[in-house]
Amino acid sequence: MAHRDLPAEVLLTQLEKSASGPLTSATGADPALYWNENIATAEDSNIFRKDWVCPGLAAEIPKQGDYLTFSIAGEPIFCIRNKSGDIKTYSNVCRHRMMQLLDGTGTTSKVICPYHAWTYDLNGKLMGAGHMEKSTSFDRRKICLPQIRTEIWNGWIYVTLNPEAMSVSDALSPLHDVVKRYKMENYVPVLSENHVWKTNWKLLTENFMEGYHLPIAHKATVGAWFALEETVFPENNYDSFTYQTFVKTGNPIYGQAHPHNINLKNEWRNTSVLPTVFPTHMYVLAPDHLWYLSLRPKGVGEVEIRFGVAIAPEVDATLSDADERAAWIDSLVVFFEHVNSEDRQVVEGIYAGSRSSFAAPGPLSWLEREIHDFQKYLMRRLCPSTGV
Repeated sequence: MAHRDLPAEVLLTQLEKSASGPLTSATGADPALYWNENIATAEDSNIFRKDWVCPGLAAEIPKQGDYLTFSIAGEPIFCIRNKSGDIKTYSNVCRHRMMQLLDGTGTTSKVICPYHAWTYDLNGKLMGAGHMEKSTSFDRRKICLPQIRTEIWNGWIYVTLNPEAMSVSDALSPLHDVVKRYKMENYVPVLSENHVWKTNWKLLTENFMEGYHLPIAHKATVGAWFALEETVFPENNYDSFTYQTFVKTGNPIYGQAHPHNINLKNEWRNTSVLPTVFPTHMYVLAPDHLWYLSLRPKGVGEVEIRFGVAIAPEVDATLSDADERAAWIDSLVVFFEHVNSEDRQVVEGIYAGSRSSFAAPGPLSWLEREIHDFQKYLMRRLCPSTGV
């Protein structure tokens, strides 16, 4: 049977076989795992409606009324900082005629529906609705936007539709011990963009979490700075995340601690951490900057990407001249947009190749350890009968 005709049950059995064994005998997933519609439906139900996703950095909405929009499993939401300084998340759908309330990012003193001007305060409560005095079923006091569970962890906003999900602080506790020394909650955002790439979200996730491709696919940017043989992975396999650390070599433009950085000691001044928080939040945390991706599938063949960049506060403090700061940030952004363009070419090419009748999974390298971790995560979410 051609792999494009394989039912979801067979694809998951193959996934389980690779995930359950050792890395030394593991292979990539069957090509159809990336574009089987039944698999995508299962992912929506068992992953995106149950686990935590990351809309961005809390520092991207620093002031009262600042907001950003996002979605979870197709559910439009917005995160907003209220008068108490807390970040709350609400359904981005008006309680009147289902119009989406906010778009993009911005600042507002109240949330006003662009359709009939129903108006909500920063805590999601309906403040006013014109011409409703003759509707006996209308009671403004009983109407509010549904609130979405939200937690802030080390400066990141995490949201979930699942009231039973383990707290982010508990799920990511071992990762906290790795990243806390960077104090990334103090990093200063300088860019946030949204893009759509023609690939499957799992392929993009897998590409981000392995360094095997760096010297080749990124030879024009970051590839020359990586000593692959010094890549370090965690000893344990964790349910909610994986990561690797690496030390940059040569004379990198970015990735080393600023002289004013007093938090990082010894080898950590030249070490970066690459966490992937399952299912779709991934970032490079370096001593002087971080950049991140947060993914939202748009069917099996497209993925919406939130791409953001932030710089360490001591780096930002040295850029006191406005023109100098703008020029430095522009250079940084152009560089990492180049990195993204290199990745886009790769992951869109892999997705196109996966549709070939000749496509077949190959063995994983030890440098692709995190792909094996990701397979284990997918197995736990999509193959509950394994009990693993």
